[in-house]
Amino acid sequence: MTMIKNVSSSPRIVSESRLIAGPESDVKIHLINKRLADLPRFSAERTLVMMHGATFSSASLFDVAVAGASFMDVLAQAGYDVWAVDARGYGGSSRPPDMSRAPEEGAPVVTARTAVQDFAAAVDFICRDREIVSVNVLGMSWGATIAGAFASAASAKIEKLILVTPLWLSKEPLRIDAGGPLGAYRIVSPRAFEAAWRGAAPEHARHDLIPDGWFEIWEKAALATDPDSPHPDTIRAPSGAVQDVRVHWTADNPFYDPGAIACPVLVLAAEWDVDVRFDMAHDLFVRLASAPYKRLVEIGQGTHMVLMERNRQQAFDAVIGFLNERVAPAS
Repeated sequence: MTMIKNVSSSPRIVSESRLIAGPESDVKIHLINKRLADLPRFSAERTLVMMHGATFSSASLFDVAVAGASFMDVLAQAGYDVWAVDARGYGGSSRPPDMSRAPEEGAPVVTARTAVQDFAAAVDFICRDREIVSVNVLGMSWGATIAGAFASAASAKIEKLILVTPLWLSKEPLRIDAGGPLGAYRIVSPRAFEAAWRGAAPEHARHDLIPDGWFEIWEKAALATDPDSPHPDTIRAPSGAVQDVRVHWTADNPFYDPGAIACPVLVLAAEWDVDVRFDMAHDLFVRLASAPYKRLVEIGQGTHMVLMERNRQQAFDAVIGFLNERVAPAS
């Protein structure tokens, strides 16, 4: 295991980057950790482990500081020992060998099944390191697939589950799948992604969706997660998540059973999300039949990337409020 530690611009937050053993001997999993320097103790209730989506790694989804703080900074300031995981093929984790060749030379790598194994290894490491037996879990988009599948199979390890713009069943094609043959990975330009990001909002709202300067900060952070990409100003993203869409989410074949999730659940949706529409999030919510309690929150004037948009504080407040609750709402 390697570890890099520094104190962020806020003197009270400690930031660590760790590289831990994965589920196979040749796999290393990258973790980011942030917490208050004077956090009095570690506990299951105050530990949160997060999983990224299909295209961008955890650093570029959860730890880009705009307006003075990233999502991870805000969670740490709220008193949480917060971790973010990169599945293999993403960010600082090991890249499968096929990702060092031309995309068309390999089959799609890093499906949800593989990512669940990586996430489970990360949770086990965190529980050992912090001497706790369970954690809170947050997954975004495809990462919600990983989080949901993990929670459905390991309920004893989960305190609370948060699913942000969660990928789920769709009777319509999804934007992430452009059709055609799938290679091992995709070449993604964050600059080109900006058009799709803003394009989900009504035309009159596209400029103000992302405050001035935020996109440029995010783009720089995203590109830094894959300095070895073979094309300038791009990152590589495994194609396994797109294969998951074809095999599961547009084939009426759920990857996991939400009814098996036995912890409190928050589902967070966004009004202008065209990647995971509200009907998809609501269908998932209805199926969470075993949750002791559950909540569905829709953030107005937000898209699939709501955690990096002007209304992000509403999403932050919903997440932290849910985590802070210590008892189920009265029936």
